Amino acid sequence: MKIAVCVKSVPDTEAKINIAPDQVGIDRANVRFVTSPYDEFAIEEALRLKEKLGGETTVFSLGGDEVTEVLRDTLARGVDSAVHIKDAEFDDADPLTTAKVLAAAIKDGGFDLVFCGQQGVGGDHNQVPSMLAELLDMPQSTLVVKLEVADGKFKAEREIEGAHELVEGSLPAVISAQKGLNEPRYPSIKGVMAARRKEISVKDAAALGLSGQLSPDKRKVKRIQLTMPPARPQGKMIDGEPEVQAKTLAKLLREEAKII
Repeated sequence: MKIAVCVKSVPDTEAKINIAPDQVGIDRANVRFVTSPYDEFAIEEALRLKEKLGGETTVFSLGGDEVTEVLRDTLARGVDSAVHIKDAEFDDADPLTTAKVLAAAIKDGGFDLVFCGQQGVGGDHNQVPSMLAELLDMPQSTLVVKLEVADGKFKAEREIEGAHELVEGSLPAVISAQKGLNEPRYPSIKGVMAARRKEISVKDAAALGLSGQLSPDKRKVKRIQLTMPPARPQGKMIDGEPEVQAKTLAKLLREEAKII
């Protein structure tokens, strides 16, 4: 079985994020990039299927130099090979552009399964898996929390509003992983050392047959501006006995907050 895994490099969730001077991106200085947390579930599920059914796994990631360490981390977990899709033409790609690039890289690989995280926590876009499935003309199941694969078919349990849904389909297919699908493993020291010796294949727009097709001026969605969320107002302490505090609180909620 051949399995592809799509991963995204995102700023560390503990990093302090600042807007860049151009107001359309983040200031990347001193920001550590990590594997998007949902993608860790996709990686783990691919590895478990490989261990159970045999075959090979390949990880794909689109981005700049920050992607390299994320790919090394994925290789250290046990993925066999890595492809870094890197071209200035793809910078700041919107979800559709990302899906088109990944589809071009994956389409001729003969993959039986394509795993993605349910969304990348950098921009919180979750459209890529569905768009990728459409472009690859594959059945899909998103937000998957349980997966079975056998005899060229898959059975998936996925989260929907207020319930779980059971779906079945045929391979090849695209699966997006939700939290709860598995418990991701940590890279071992042996895996880290082996990953340092593995070659990462780099492909640009020309190698994918996309030169001039997905440049920023040809995209349907453009990022206009990034802004930081407004600062939270300071809290207010209410003094006095409980009865006085309750009355004061009710008055503030009615007259200032205007929520009662």
